[in-house]
Amino acid sequence: MQNLMNHLGYQFSNPTLLRQALTHPSYGAEDNQRLEFLGDAVLQYLMSDILYASHPKDREGQLTHLRALLVCEAALSQVAQTLGVGDALRMDKGEALTGGREKPSVLADAMEAILAAVYLDGGLEAARGVIKRHWPRPEDVRRPMQDSKGALQELLQKNGGNPPTYEIVGRAGPAHAPTFEATVSLDGIELARGSGTTKQRAQQAAAMAALEKLQHK
Repeated sequence: MQNLMNHLGYQFSNPTLLRQALTHPSYGAEDNQRLEFLGDAVLQYLMSDILYASHPKDREGQLTHLRALLVCEAALSQVAQTLGVGDALRMDKGEALTGGREKPSVLADAMEAILAAVYLDGGLEAARGVIKRHWPRPEDVRRPMQDSKGALQELLQKNGGNPPTYEIVGRAGPAHAPTFEATVSLDGIELARGSGTTKQRAQQAAAMAALEKLQHK
């Protein structure tokens, strides 16, 4: 745990909190799930505050999209990997043997729990320091493309708007290796286009293009 504290840049007054944050549910009753619940709220608040201060010209929709990128599983697991959280996790042998130390969902949950532990041990400013030291920029988050449709719908429907719609508008190439083109629209207005080797991949690519466009709008 000392190595992890060194990487975090934060030394716990109560290391028991960090130990609990690193305890996977497979290991025992005192696991990190309650801390994960609190850490999610801490991250949402602090990331909102940081983005509000650092992006004074961005509108609500843009800030919401940036926050969604920075609190998603991909961002959390990316930070956890950089810090070496997987090596420090306490889990049973079965979970470890099935790749539990590398699973993005496990790493993301642990990272939220660690933020909660820092908050309980040192307060909001200590947790803010961890975020500022270690979080990637929005454009550096390696988010899987398969998350794009969900992320776009979450962004567009945040304030009760309609969901986006998708349409396959083109197909090219031989029958055994086709390429599809898809559009994504909101209220009849096209937002972006994308292509892929399946209809689903084309839709995901269109959603990713729409997210990137909205981010830089």
